[in-house]
Amino acid sequence: MTYHTLTYTREIPLSEQEDVLVAGGGPAGIAAAVAAARLGARTRLVDQHGFLGGNLTAGLVGPCMTSFSLDGKEQLIRGVFDEFVRRMAETGEALHPSQTHAGDEYAGFIEYGHDKVTPFEPEAAKTVALAMCAEAGVELSLHSFVTDTLVENGQVSGIVVATKSGLRGLRAKVTVDCTGDGDVAARAGAEVEFGRASDGLVQPMTLFFRVQGIDDETVHAYVRDHPEDVRPFAGIVACAREAGRFPSPRRGVGLYKTLRPGVWRINTTRILGRDGTDVDDLTSAEVEGRAQVTALMEFFRTELPGFADASLLDTATTIGVRETRRVVGDYVLTIDDLRTGRHFDDVIALCAYPVDIHDPTGSGGGVAPEYGTANAYEIPYRSLLPRGLDGVMVAGRCVSASHEALGAIRVMPPAFAMGEAAGTAAALAARSGRSARDLPTPELQHQLLAQGAYLGEPAPGSPVS
Repeated sequence: MTYHTLTYTREIPLSEQEDVLVAGGGPAGIAAAVAAARLGARTRLVDQHGFLGGNLTAGLVGPCMTSFSLDGKEQLIRGVFDEFVRRMAETGEALHPSQTHAGDEYAGFIEYGHDKVTPFEPEAAKTVALAMCAEAGVELSLHSFVTDTLVENGQVSGIVVATKSGLRGLRAKVTVDCTGDGDVAARAGAEVEFGRASDGLVQPMTLFFRVQGIDDETVHAYVRDHPEDVRPFAGIVACAREAGRFPSPRRGVGLYKTLRPGVWRINTTRILGRDGTDVDDLTSAEVEGRAQVTALMEFFRTELPGFADASLLDTATTIGVRETRRVVGDYVLTIDDLRTGRHFDDVIALCAYPVDIHDPTGSGGGVAPEYGTANAYEIPYRSLLPRGLDGVMVAGRCVSASHEALGAIRVMPPAFAMGEAAGTAAALAARSGRSARDLPTPELQHQLLAQGAYLGEPAPGSPVS
């Protein structure tokens, strides 16, 4: 489609100034809003859907990948994330990650990097997220899509959202960009990077879906009897691909057991060469993804053991996007930082999920042991601060990191941890009248520790105590 330029001017309603405005209600946004509001900040959370959760809910992505160290001995991501999981687990709608193990059905039968994952039910995630926000005093603006950024006197002062009621301007002392795509920061002029350094290509998109009517025991038996398959049903898929009969550019079937008998999450569609910040590409990806689901269901029923009576339970509300913009911050996290477990004086989160990069051009990729990430690695506060831009912070997969480092920290538990740190910093900055960049790091770290976050074992004389 060809577009021409149109310039128009109109007046829009402008809200009173919030202390903290969080754009995006996914894992990072939930944690940011709850953390800020619990510190007494007047906080508003904006999301385009009629519910919260982002990829947790609308994307049907699950389970949450590990929140533990790579050896499974230490829970690294706690705080808001751990509370969120435990509240779902109390009603039988999740398993705490301490109860799951590498290579089990909840981990998709994958060993490396998949110890201590968190299976959960998406409807429970919606309910608990809303409850935690309500209890903290978060004001919600749902059905509100970020369309522009307000910039005054050289710093971000809020956003413009499109709603059923028309355009609205929302103002805040500090805005936290949890859009996943860095929409707020990018539209304010922040420096951004896109894709891998060699060619700018990003990881492919995936439309998750759930299948019911599976014979669980038959699936387990097949996986047990075929240890040569690097992914479930890889041998069957290889034969089908050779014959041109497998309807997705994948080398196996990504399937994760849910808490319900016979119901599995499927991570097997793959949409290549699309830009998640382009509406036309997103539209094409949705169409292609749903066509792949239909074809995969037919393949599953006819060729996969245990799937003869399978039926489609549901598809994700929206296509899953792994990678788009990365906002360039005061510090760019690198793969070497993850490999060495580099210590940062301004550490705000510890993570351990390994590098997981799906091939932007083909069927390969995934969790990659060859990158050799440390047993635990740190994320610095500076990676949440867009370089040269005040009034806004970023959290989640638009954080300041290289393509390779983002491949590890783009998943949901690290997003929760980054969001909690950003929301806490935003509240402290708003309360004191300082910019987030001028906030003393020890003050932020002490507050995070008081909230139950884990920042590692402090060395003597360390500001983290």
